[in-house]
Amino acid sequence: MELSLKDLRDILKEEKPHSTSKVGHYVVVRSKDAGVFAGYLEENLGNGEVFLRDSRRIYYWKGAATLSQLSQDGVKNVTECKFPMEIPRHHILGCCEIIQCTEAARLSIASVAIWKM
Repeated sequence: MELSLKDLRDILKEEKPHSTSKVGHYVVVRSKDAGVFAGYLEENLGNGEVFLRDSRRIYYWKGAATLSQLSQDGVKNVTECKFPMEIPRHHILGCCEIIQCTEAARLSIASVAIWKM
């Protein structure tokens, strides 16, 4: 069965279900209002809401130019980064970016000492 151009356009217009391809992976999440977080993606509701497990807020980092680089290389200056303690489960609203991390980046983030006042 051959699809017409109209059929293809109709298929492309259909709402796609949210992606679960990163679920279970260690990711960096950027939200519109709450900042940046790193943790294991537990659930992506597809509407800007995500749940992270074992997450840390990425409050301040040094040694990566962008979140993209941080997600791939980690941070080079671990002693100058400010990442608070890990929390077991985090519900984040307004998520506008999810970047899957490499194992090297995950280890780098984990090696940053807990920042606290």
